[in-house]
Amino acid sequence: MKVILKQNIDDLGKIGEIINVSDGFARNYLIPKGLAAEASSRTIQSLEHEKKKILQKAEKEKHNAQVLLDKLAGVNCIIARRVGEQDKLFGSVNTKDIESALKEQGLEIDRKDIVMDEPLKALGEFTVKIKLTAGLSTEIKVQVVKEG
Repeated sequence: MKVILKQNIDDLGKIGEIINVSDGFARNYLIPKGLAAEASSRTIQSLEHEKKKILQKAEKEKHNAQVLLDKLAGVNCIIARRVGEQDKLFGSVNTKDIESALKEQGLEIDRKDIVMDEPLKALGEFTVKIKLTAGLSTEIKVQVVKEG
């Protein structure tokens, strides 16, 4: 099935491209999520108009991501946790904890955008990558400290 992409998708293509994908992938994933539209003769004719709107939307998203990226520069996220003997954490620090700590600082970051290989299980300072829309990413410092 031929579809027109409405958003950049890493392994498929860029906004406005007409690509060929399996019927099930298009009908069950791309089209319901608003990532693509079916490329019929009618939609191909309206592609130019749609492309302009999509590119304007992408430019706006990129601008918003750049503003957020500037806000994230130099952010130091401090998370306090209870510790046991030999300074071992009870539990761990995951993306949900980092999301809530950033929200307290006034930064709205979805936890799906926070990239961590595994949860933080020790005290100290760690670097965590945040992947924003429009292909932009940054790193922030996360400090895990003793509670109290």
